[in-house]
Amino acid sequence: MRSKDLNVEREKLEIIKWVTGLKDNTAIERLRMLRDMPKKTDWWDEITDEERAAVDKGLADIKAGRIRPHREAKKLYEKWL
Repeated sequence: MRSKDLNVEREKLEIIKWVTGLKDNTAIERLRMLRDMPKKTDWWDEITDEERAAVDKGLADIKAGRIRPHREAKKLYEKWL
């Protein structure tokens, strides 16, 4: 196991020890709520193919240097903002 993995396992054990000693019902209820929360999905998996293509195009523009500073964009579009 890598050092990072060992640290995570050590943290888990410390949390388990802490939880087993809890006597505060509010804390226990909050932990239960945290456990039962629905798993969040990555936003990338929830956007459309068109939105992904737009993000990819924007990243390509950045790599190619086709960008403008925020102050220039703000000045250009200030009449609509």
